[in-house]
Amino acid sequence: MNAPLGRFAARTVRVKAPGKVNVSLDVGPLRPDGYHSVASVYLAVSLYEEVAATSTETPGITVSLSPASTLDLDGVDIPLDERNLAYKAAAIMADVSEHATGVHLEITKRVPVAGGMGGGSADAAATLLACDALWNSGLSRDELAQLAAELGADVPFSLLGGTAVGLGIGDELSPALAKAQTDWVLVTADYGLPTPKVYDTLDRLRDAEGIDAEEPTAVDPKILTALRSGDADALSRVLLNDLQRASIELAPALRDTLGIGESHGAIAGIVSGSGPTVALLTHSPAAAESLAEDLQHYGLTAIAVHGPVHGARIISDTLL
Repeated sequence: MNAPLGRFAARTVRVKAPGKVNVSLDVGPLRPDGYHSVASVYLAVSLYEEVAATSTETPGITVSLSPASTLDLDGVDIPLDERNLAYKAAAIMADVSEHATGVHLEITKRVPVAGGMGGGSADAAATLLACDALWNSGLSRDELAQLAAELGADVPFSLLGGTAVGLGIGDELSPALAKAQTDWVLVTADYGLPTPKVYDTLDRLRDAEGIDAEEPTAVDPKILTALRSGDADALSRVLLNDLQRASIELAPALRDTLGIGESHGAIAGIVSGSGPTVALLTHSPAAAESLAEDLQHYGLTAIAVHGPVHGARIISDTLL
């Protein structure tokens, strides 16, 4: 139904976008620009952030957290101003959209904060797509991906989803034709590990050991072969994360989590990205559900997920 002439018609576009697991992460030396080159395989998994973007008559961007969030947000510092990636995404879209209005972003948090799974990046990807639809900007996915790259290395992947190889600082993405399902248990922590601190720790450990890391230029083809076939056993033998030992240096309890998971049936475990989320590989959805239940008896927060899943997607578009 159309709004009466002259009346402002509010509209809400709701988008969900996935978190990710780094199935492999090869990290090069510190570069002069302060970044590290990486070669990584990203896997989008079935743990989603949601952003509801609602047009407002009042100019500007506001952000809130939904009470439907499944994360325990007590004591978690999530900025709701221009420091928030979703806010930044809306600001970028407003700059390139002819018919931008004010917008309120309500974020439903499910992906761990500072957990190495790209939760903030998922919020940004969802916001780009939501605002594009809300303001009828008409941008292509490629154009949205270019804007996403301005916001951070993980944002284009959350927009894309599926499985992808990331080079450069992780933002040079190539989709990988790996659609076979793999099943995981994610063990989240009640604390975060700031990504820059984990990279700094890796550099310190390498310096202390006299290790000269090489610039990564490609990923191990065995990883992509295992993902294409859905061969969990083969995949378990090639899981790689150069940041894992730095994450464990900062949070030694991660070693215990990996050990508990593997002693209760996980084929293999890996710290996801910069951590502290741990990803445990299993043989099947049933095995993942069983392992998650076992780990909860240890007081761990464990969630059964699968991948790959689609990237950011509109789930509703409502005229209020």
